[in-house]
Amino acid sequence: MHVKFRCSKMAVAGALLCGAAVSVAQAKTLTVFAAGTLAVPFTQINKAFEKAHPDIKVHAQFGGSVKMARKIADLHQSADILAVADYSVIPKYMFGHNGKPRYADWYAGIARNAITFVYTKQSKFASKINAKNWYKLLSKPGVEIGRSDPNTDPSGYQTVQMLNLANDYYNDANIEKQVLANAPKGNMRDTETHLISALQIGQIDYLAIYRSDAIQHHFKYLHLPAKLNLSDPRYASYYGKGVAHTSNGDIHGKPIVYAMTILKQAEHPKLAQTYTAFVLGPKGRAILKKNGFGTFSKPVAYHPDNMPQPLQALVRPWPGQGQ
Repeated sequence: MHVKFRCSKMAVAGALLCGAAVSVAQAKTLTVFAAGTLAVPFTQINKAFEKAHPDIKVHAQFGGSVKMARKIADLHQSADILAVADYSVIPKYMFGHNGKPRYADWYAGIARNAITFVYTKQSKFASKINAKNWYKLLSKPGVEIGRSDPNTDPSGYQTVQMLNLANDYYNDANIEKQVLANAPKGNMRDTETHLISALQIGQIDYLAIYRSDAIQHHFKYLHLPAKLNLSDPRYASYYGKGVAHTSNGDIHGKPIVYAMTILKQAEHPKLAQTYTAFVLGPKGRAILKKNGFGTFSKPVAYHPDNMPQPLQALVRPWPGQGQ
């Protein structure tokens, strides 16, 4: 259908100016709630997506994954897509447990990661710390460690899970307690990315965060053993021994897999499908990989049969189909 618009002759380059206004007015906005640690790659993905789809504007909000999920489940805020740093956040808050509304019934794994500590050359013990002595030096008096809140953000509870595992791995029951003593509540934020500037200017010495962020921001980081950094699916049963006690209940460790879903209440479900296909496709995976994330040769999905038909060919079933 062709619609005619009348533009003022007083406008500069009248027809062009009016045409631009019409184009902007016609653009549809897709709302994405995403983990804070996805801010860098998703900003790049959104720019590439909007270039390929100029009629779609992506409005992204970033924050702690649990916090973003609860904005939907508890505060009933509107979004089309949710992307989180721990896939289990989606079934826990979006699958309609305990009589709550059902916001989703599938999720797709989009990337892997590893938990670590990043630091700069100005950090205390920067010239001495390594993968063997890290827990001893991070326990030293005067060391300031930043982290995200375990009650609102996956990296917060994944850091605790990793330290809990370290007690067993190094046969020292005090590691978790001693390291966390240097990471008090005053050093916590809803998402750890809010502490990056504090690390850069020296307010803190170390920051518990993902390996991808270390690569993106060119930080030094600890190459923690695979049995601790939650990166390797082969150690899934071992990771499960690591427990974080949070206000949302006890959370056991598992391999880190980022995931996304389209919400059943999405205002623009078709646009959300197009966006999700872009993220799951080669261009989206390439951007994630460039930013330090581990990617899948073919993304995995939990309940792929519940996905929109066009997306099902882009994924394979989640191993074990477990939540």
